[in-house]
Amino acid sequence: MGSQPASGPAPPPVPLSAEGFPSRTVILDGGLSNQLEAQGCDVSDPLWTARLLAEQPEQVQAAHAAYVRAGARVLTTASYQATFEGFARRGIGRAEAAGLLGRSVRLARRAAAEGAPGVRVAASVGPYGAMLADGSEYRGRYGLTVRELEKFHRPRIEALAEAGPDMLALETVPDTDEGEAMLRAAEGTGLPLWLSFTVEGRHTRAGQLLEEAFALAAGRPEVLAVGVNCCAPGDVAEAVELAARVSGKPAVAYPNSGERWDAKGRRFTGGSAFDPAAAVGWHRAGARLVGGCCRVGPEGVSAIADVLRSER
Repeated sequence: MGSQPASGPAPPPVPLSAEGFPSRTVILDGGLSNQLEAQGCDVSDPLWTARLLAEQPEQVQAAHAAYVRAGARVLTTASYQATFEGFARRGIGRAEAAGLLGRSVRLARRAAAEGAPGVRVAASVGPYGAMLADGSEYRGRYGLTVRELEKFHRPRIEALAEAGPDMLALETVPDTDEGEAMLRAAEGTGLPLWLSFTVEGRHTRAGQLLEEAFALAAGRPEVLAVGVNCCAPGDVAEAVELAARVSGKPAVAYPNSGERWDAKGRRFTGGSAFDPAAAVGWHRAGARLVGGCCRVGPEGVSAIADVLRSER
């Protein structure tokens, strides 16, 4: 899956505070799993892309590099499904697992350093449901308390933070309880972050109103942006406007292609509804971090960069 480098001078680095965000939109990367598949990698595994941190790290770095060439200025690490619990099921102890979490940051950092000036690294923190590898991140409400979820997330967030990313990406969050738990778990890191929910219409996947979810970010100086990811493209515009209005923060938006994940069959079904031109509307509604999620590759990211460059 090839793509051409974005033309024009490289933009400055992403400001690491909500107050310093530029009026322009910063380009995120796209789906890591689909790019790894395009490179010939097998990600049909409960550990998903995290397995490649141990077995094919050079492929992870190559996937990051493809997105830098496409114009991404924030790279998201291959740690979405990387957890101590998930690695333990493969006989990987805590020390080695912590090393793999750190490796996810270093691989993205190398691709950023070798690709273009000013590229930032966001350490991906997926939801509890991602560890279960059964599609639970699209349902939420696992029967755990906020305290229990915070206890689950804290060790991996600390391991990722120790590796020195520029920011954290608390992403694909299906409900407000987990959003609150993840924010609590990240408090001691000192890192800026974005908080991104997976949604359906005006509700989280667990059914709460988005106003309730986005309000979690209000008044938190460490939160760079709040918004949505891994949702249908058609759900983005209204959610972005709502996120910016409710939270008083810039919004983040990176939907999937519109295809649906079949957890039982472990595959995507349906056709793509992703239109890069829609990113102009997301920007006008308040999005300052824009990219793609599952099934949106370097070509899609490059097209987003092109349409937003024309908007500027």
